[in-house]
Amino acid sequence: MQKIPLDPDVADTAPSDPAALTPYDHEHAVTYLRLLDASAAAADWREIARIVLHIDAAREPSRARTAYESHLARAKWMTEHGYRLLLRYGWPVPD
Repeated sequence: MQKIPLDPDVADTAPSDPAALTPYDHEHAVTYLRLLDASAAAADWREIARIVLHIDAAREPSRARTAYESHLARAKWMTEHGYRLLLRYGWPVPD
């Protein structure tokens, strides 16, 4: 079994396939948890982007906001739908 990375770099947008867990989801499981935790704590999105997503919102505001919103949406999807796929099929095998 491969280890899940604790702090991987992120793409500009998270996956959005509502029917499948992706290797990206597997690699970013901890990122999703960190986003959910920071959001629940009402942390500023710019701070979350800098710390969790490694994107400086002051230098790249559009990219940071898009990445933050898409990754938070995917994290929420995981809590509402993705976990069912995880329980049924397990994590996808990364390439």
